[in-house]
Amino acid sequence: MPSLKAFKVPVYRIIDPVTRTLVRWGVHPNVVTTIGFAVTIGAGFLFHLDRVRWAGLFVLLGGVLDIFDGQVARTSGLASKFGSFYDSTLDRLSEIVVFLGLLSLYNQYGRELADVWMVYVIALAMGGSLMVSYTRARAEALGLDCSVGLMQRAERVVLLGVGSLFFGLMWDGLVLKIILIVLAVTTVGTAIQRIVWVYRHGAGVPLDE
Repeated sequence: MPSLKAFKVPVYRIIDPVTRTLVRWGVHPNVVTTIGFAVTIGAGFLFHLDRVRWAGLFVLLGGVLDIFDGQVARTSGLASKFGSFYDSTLDRLSEIVVFLGLLSLYNQYGRELADVWMVYVIALAMGGSLMVSYTRARAEALGLDCSVGLMQRAERVVLLGVGSLFFGLMWDGLVLKIILIVLAVTTVGTAIQRIVWVYRHGAGVPLDE
């Protein structure tokens, strides 16, 4: 799966008119962040209700709003340390809510025992996703720009959102299971890749540098 970084510039160009409209209306970027978080909570609840396609749509919508809040902040000149902290914190909470919804989907009373193992796959995917974000944040706190790795947040949102929206629980949920397994493996792999990257660039470097 190729990185989505190549699409950043054309996507920003497409959404620029909407961004400028939001700025003109005086919409604060933290408001956009909060609305995006509320939408993602809705995605988690929809997974809980077995409304997988709708959940996928909400995941993608939350991802779009996550792009807008940063763009509005920069365009309006309202970018701040709190705004950055608030955005990152709600991003992590959003992922937890979505994965909890998926846990509920596979842990409902009456599910076949054959699906119980998916609970552990989802837990691994959630842990891996959080570690991908943590390793980058910790590296940046040390002055290292650790943005390497395949399964970053944008890739996770697109993979889960698009897969859920278009396939739902088709073929007894086979596609969703495959997506979650891929997420579990690649997020853990990305976290490990970042640890190795920081080791190569930071080993032996004094903390005061």
